[in-house]
Amino acid sequence: MEGENGAQASPPDRPLLDDANVVTEVYIENNDRLACLNDEQFWTCGDDDIIRLYNLQGELVMSVESKSGNTPEDMAVTQSGELLYADPDDKSRSGHLSPCCCTASEDILVLMLKSDDYDSDDDEFVLWTHTKVVRYSGSTEKQSIQWDDEGHPLYFGSSYFPKYLCENRNLDICVSDCDIDELVVVNESGKLRFRYTGAPSNIELEDFVAGCITTDSLGKILIADNNRLLHCIHILDKDGHFLRYIHNNKSEWSRDLCICVDSKDNLFVAEEETGRVTKIQYYE
Repeated sequence: MEGENGAQASPPDRPLLDDANVVTEVYIENNDRLACLNDEQFWTCGDDDIIRLYNLQGELVMSVESKSGNTPEDMAVTQSGELLYADPDDKSRSGHLSPCCCTASEDILVLMLKSDDYDSDDDEFVLWTHTKVVRYSGSTEKQSIQWDDEGHPLYFGSSYFPKYLCENRNLDICVSDCDIDELVVVNESGKLRFRYTGAPSNIELEDFVAGCITTDSLGKILIADNNRLLHCIHILDKDGHFLRYIHNNKSEWSRDLCICVDSKDNLFVAEEETGRVTKIQYYE
């Protein structure tokens, strides 16, 4: 069900499990980025030009080469099941596309990194000075989000660390800014709602190290924490209030986690270092 502005009405809330359950684990290759196609299959991409589709048995279902032959920066699945990916070698734009996501209205959100001295033929070591979220309908730009109400940048400009992007059910736009270890959330109009920098009383863990993000059918925000001591997932409500951590009680996760959820709110966690993908149940 959708509201008048396109926001999806959330189903009744469900209690979170005190200890998340590991449903299954598989080992695959090149899982730097992850996107669920359905409840049984997921796309991955990594350090080559191949995007791979796997099932929950770890079997390769199909693979797709990027058009340019370069490594995709990110990928997303539309509501109709089509695969999109961000091509770093696209010379048709004046900046560098990083993460992308599909919205409830079938628009596409991308994070664009730009530099005053941008050269599309040599962007490997560019220090990006501007970062903005751009909304596209097809090939038409509809919206650009870059500044807060006081004229300050919403997002850090560098590209030393990856950034992640997703839309929540209430149409908020969530960006994990890994350069400054913050989750930045704006509303559909681009107005800043909140910044999240870690749990208020972070006794168990050290400093929050922002990583990949996703949202679920109840509007919860899940963000990977790549803290060096204990890698976990933070669960927040739609207003940025910390609810709890998700740990892998079967065996610890490694660094650089990528996450997504399926239609039943099962969490998929991919570890770049080990090739492991874990399916987690975190609701009762």
